[in-house]
Amino acid sequence: MLTLVRLLIVIVLVFALYWLVIRPWHARWGATDDEVNRSLPGDGIAPAPNAQVTRAITIEAPAVAIWPWLVQMGQEKAGLYSYEQLENLIGCDIHNSDHIVPAWQTIEVGDRVRMGPKGYPLFIVTEIVPDRALVMQAADPKTEAPATASWAFVLDEQPDGSTRLITRSRNQYEPTVPNFVLWRVVTEPLQFLMEQKMLRSIKTLVEQNGGQQPQAT
Repeated sequence: MLTLVRLLIVIVLVFALYWLVIRPWHARWGATDDEVNRSLPGDGIAPAPNAQVTRAITIEAPAVAIWPWLVQMGQEKAGLYSYEQLENLIGCDIHNSDHIVPAWQTIEVGDRVRMGPKGYPLFIVTEIVPDRALVMQAADPKTEAPATASWAFVLDEQPDGSTRLITRSRNQYEPTVPNFVLWRVVTEPLQFLMEQKMLRSIKTLVEQNGGQQPQAT
């Protein structure tokens, strides 16, 4: 009995550490107060979210040099610029590209951006503002019906010539215990792991090109 009590205490303490310290840090990784609090494209997809995360990184390049890398994201295209080996351990069949591919530079509202083969998570493109914003809405992996969850990429050019790449995810779900565990305890940390790598990789790819608009190859 004493062992069980100790185990429960440890679980509560670990959860408290995550919820009070770790989550507030990763839910706004790299983002300023203004970026966290301002309205961004795509917010209306989940108007009353149970969860919102805003992350950002500074890239020493104009928005026009970053945009092509965003346009070609997806399992069927340039991958997600994240931990490819981890993604493929669960069958995502992701193959990251380190260059711009002309055939992948066309994107339209309604296009699917897949995280894996059919049956895996996917997003539907809902808004495109070239060199400024790419907004996607989550969809049911089986039916592809739109869900009340969004993933937005926003490019905010700075006076010094750099650009802030901001991502925002909002999720509006039925407030049940299983949903809380699934989305807040399991999915959010995994999303952070993959998304911070994505942001850092995009920064590296763009800056390796000297911050110039990449030439499609």
